[in-house]
Amino acid sequence: MAAMKNQAETVRRVRLYVDAPLAAGAEVALDGAKTHYLANVMRFKAGDRLAIFNGRDGEWRASIAEMRRNTCTLVAEIETRPQQAAAGPLLLFAPIKPTRTALLIEKACELGVSEFQPVSTQYSQVKRIKLERYRAHAIEAAEQCGRLEVPPIRPLTPLAEVLNDWQPARRLLFCDETGGPPALDALAAAPPAPWAILVGPEGGFSPPERELIKSRPFSLAVSLGPRTLRSETAAIAALSLWQATLGDLRDGDSDTIS
Repeated sequence: MAAMKNQAETVRRVRLYVDAPLAAGAEVALDGAKTHYLANVMRFKAGDRLAIFNGRDGEWRASIAEMRRNTCTLVAEIETRPQQAAAGPLLLFAPIKPTRTALLIEKACELGVSEFQPVSTQYSQVKRIKLERYRAHAIEAAEQCGRLEVPPIRPLTPLAEVLNDWQPARRLLFCDETGGPPALDALAAAPPAPWAILVGPEGGFSPPERELIKSRPFSLAVSLGPRTLRSETAAIAALSLWQATLGDLRDGDSDTIS
């Protein structure tokens, strides 16, 4: 009985993203890094089970068919959760220092962001990004928080260009450090629509950028309170308010804390 309980806990605890089609009986070959994690960190062996997902085919229970030094083969057994589309907002952010950007991506992923759009601004301190590193952060966060998909990360694009190519049906929640109506009140009064959230760089937006953002009919400038927030804190606060007002934080289901 204890062995069955331990196995169930292992299946629940270990969850991996795989870049392979998933269906009953499908074999999935893991790379060296994931093999090392299962074999040497989690001490898994052939026959042990875990959860896997690929962002397209739902979540599956899989068993380890073969474990070697640098390779591991999984076999998908049964679908445990069907695929669902991401329903959260798009997040626009100006890249900041690597450790803080990693935190922003991790927490935004946990809070249900549907997609990331890095933007360059006049006061941006980071001019280049490594998309693969950003995606690795998103994958790790999706594995940990139970998401069925990994939010895409678009290439770094000038803010003005993003605004020029905007789809008017999507509302933009502009977190304006100079003030505005409280974000919670503004969201509660807003009509149903797809949303995006924009947070600025460490130095804030320049006056011309702020005027450009506010001039767009889809933009809603709001305040996140009386204190000056760091970029990653602003993103977490804005996403939390959006989810509490319009998203899935209103649902009664409790989440697992890890």
